[in-house]
Amino acid sequence: MYAIVDINSKQYKVEEGKYLDIDLNQAEEGTKLTLDQVLFISDANKVQIGQPTIKGASVTAVVMNDFKDDKVKVYKMHRKKGYRLTQGHRQNYTRIKVEKISA
Repeated sequence: MYAIVDINSKQYKVEEGKYLDIDLNQAEEGTKLTLDQVLFISDANKVQIGQPTIKGASVTAVVMNDFKDDKVKVYKMHRKKGYRLTQGHRQNYTRIKVEKISA
């Protein structure tokens, strides 16, 4: 069983017992999240599609920890002009564990 959930205007495919990395959420570790913006649920023999969401459906998840992703380096250069620019960025994420999908 899996579902597609809208979290902070981004869509994620979630399955029970799996981990998911989402954009930084200000919840503390061990906090239970209830995600009620469920767009799609697929079971072994049944499919539910929301218009735009499924009424009464929710996904329960637990916040595991916050972490930073690997550094991404951006390098810009204009040849023959002496222009060189290096920037770095590390995105903050929150790891959650999906416990239950209820339709």
